[in-house]
Amino acid sequence: MYGVSPQAYDRAITVFSPDGRLFQVEYAKEAVKRGATAVGVTAKDGVALVAFKSIHSKLVVPDSLKKIFQVDSHICVTASGLIADARRLVDTARIESQKHRITYNEAPAVDSIARSVCDLMQLYTQYGGIRPFGVSLLIAGVDSQGPKLFEAEPSGAMTAYRADSIGTNKKEVDELLEKGYKDTLVLDDAIKLAIEAIKATQDEKLLSENVEISYVTTKGRKSISLTDREIARHLKG
Repeated sequence: MYGVSPQAYDRAITVFSPDGRLFQVEYAKEAVKRGATAVGVTAKDGVALVAFKSIHSKLVVPDSLKKIFQVDSHICVTASGLIADARRLVDTARIESQKHRITYNEAPAVDSIARSVCDLMQLYTQYGGIRPFGVSLLIAGVDSQGPKLFEAEPSGAMTAYRADSIGTNKKEVDELLEKGYKDTLVLDDAIKLAIEAIKATQDEKLLSENVEISYVTTKGRKSISLTDREIARHLKG
């Protein structure tokens, strides 16, 4: 009987290491850690997403670097890691959302869409010849149960949070969120907390060109993306 070489654990997504690890999934998580920071914070009147964009060249058109995507009128998503992978998952979320509307003539629950995305991510950890998605998502929205925020990891794990971050300096950002979060926060406070957490852990200055902000309100359950002028006002506040 032949043993499995140590390299096989690295190369094969379907092979567990002797200590029960899937190295390809762990490497995918490392890709997320290298991504630009994104933060989600729930509030009494909605949920906010704030994402930092790493602009590596003055020649880059900032608007071409999207970090926050609208899935439905009441759901938006931000990502950290391989944004190309994120677009694939966002397309899945949009399709599942429209299927639900067509089938049931109602807006889907946020956790239902998050679960669909996580199911696909988990599927990509089971078969040879494919790799895990190298991205984590923060899925934010408002449904009949109120504001919701979920993190979807490369393993397919889905976790609900009051406030959470993904990307570079996650540990430090999460510590700041824990210190500053209160159940009484309103959306403006949630955005301010997210900006302060990113600002405290970034070497680069936050500008309207390298920050995206979107939120979903409980009033009307609408997803709204802020303009550069509105973002600049929040950054100064």
